[in-house]
Parts: sequence; structure tokens; C-alpha cells
Amino acid sequence: MKLTCNFNLDEFKCNCGCDMPAFVEKNIKLLAEDLQVLRDVLNKPIELTNAYRCPEHNTKVGGIKTSQHLSGKAADIQVKGLDPKEVADQVEDLMKSELITKGGVGRYSTFTHVDIRGNNARWNFTNK
Repeated sequence: MKLTCNFNLDEFKCNCGCDMPAFVEKNIKLLAEDLQVLRDVLNKPIELTNAYRCPEHNTKVGGIKTSQHLSGKAADIQVKGLDPKEVADQVEDLMKSELITKGGVGRYSTFTHVDIRGNNARWNFTNK
């Protein structure tokens, strides 16, 4: 199912292949809309390496019990040709300007975590 002009629901499904609950799909739609804004600003495709996670898969990958991935409000992304820091900086700028939903930005060495929790949260694991 197409969510935006560049994102479809399959990209957001749990990596274990399980079914996505209906309440998660609503959150995924909102997340996809924000990621579309980011994609339009960057003018580059965004690869989702991780989005929705069922509780079992979240535990398997070492996710925390309060992970935004569990409710479909988070995605870990990569943008070819851009460093994760550049992506995170752009996400923060879009959140500050209220063009996308306030939320979490996690800085990692190989990807950027983006979520739509509704309040600001920031963390940096690029040196670990």
C-alpha cells in the first residue's frame, strides 16, 4: 500500500515478517509523511533499515522496552551520499521549523534514528 509518493507500507514492516497491528499502521502513515518531507528537502532516496518492530523482534535486537519502534513511530534511516550526522542535522532543523513532527533523533555511526514521539529526545552513539 502506497503511503506517500515515495514510501509504501511494506518498507515499514517488522524485519521478522510478522503482521503489523492496525494501530501501528496509523502511526506509520504519520511517520511516512514526515520522512517524505525529509526526502523532498534532501532530494535523495531514504533507505529504511528498521521501522516497526514487534515485541519479540525488538527483544531479539536488543531494543529497549519503551522503544518508539514498537508503536510504529520510529525508523532507522540511511541516505546514500550523506553522512548520518548530516541527515540528523537536517531532521533537527525540520523539527525546529515545525515542518515535521517533534520527536527523537538518534545519532549513530551508520544510520540516523528518527521518531515522532511528540517531544524532543536526543542521543548520540556515534563514538561507541
